[in-house]
Amino acid sequence: MDQRTELSEFLRSRRARLRPEDVGLPGTTTRRRVPGLRREELARLAGVSTAYYTRLEQGHGENVSASVLEAIARVLRLSPAEREHLLRLTRPAKRGPARGGASGRPQRVRPAFQQLLDAMDGVPAYVLGRRMDVIAWNRLAAALLGDFAAMAPERRNMAWLVFLDPATRDLYSDWEAKATDVVGSLRLDAGRDPDDPRLASLIGELSLKSADFRRLWAAHGIQDKGYGAKELHHPSSAR
Repeated sequence: MDQRTELSEFLRSRRARLRPEDVGLPGTTTRRRVPGLRREELARLAGVSTAYYTRLEQGHGENVSASVLEAIARVLRLSPAEREHLLRLTRPAKRGPARGGASGRPQRVRPAFQQLLDAMDGVPAYVLGRRMDVIAWNRLAAALLGDFAAMAPERRNMAWLVFLDPATRDLYSDWEAKATDVVGSLRLDAGRDPDDPRLASLIGELSLKSADFRRLWAAHGIQDKGYGAKELHHPSSAR
């Protein structure tokens, strides 16, 4: 992922979702050429020059102070996850061997943790790792979501299943909400590790094969893994 392009598109998308009246500016009856706040309006509210903000929105995030980023995040009404994403795009982790290569390390849970999952006999439970890989699960999770053990390792991924597996798509009552959350988590991972080749390959495959993924990815949503209720329609419930 090119972080300059990502920074530019992310800021534009967040600016486009705000109306002048959302941030205390008077509304206008004239038609705007672009949706949302103008650059000069955002810059004024953040206390920086229009030229300074324009350079940032063009992808030049180096040497931007933390106070300026905080002011921009405040005006754009960024969520905590979005603020983290903005910070990582302007403060990228160092590349190269000294970084440690997090994306190349195997993902696994400790045996004791797997035993804990297996002991949860009345509750489906699974663990997501980087790029939404399913790295551990118990018996009920496999019965509910699919036989992970029988899947090829590259298919043992929640994003791939949600967008490219018809059975998983049919499982969720509100598939759009689930898909939106998945894409937001993937983009957050991409900001954390833009050089992850497996993540880049996954995003490329989903973009090529799923129009829904392309639509949601273009929205630049950010979503940290959280909690909530999901309504599922399991095939066994219809019997």
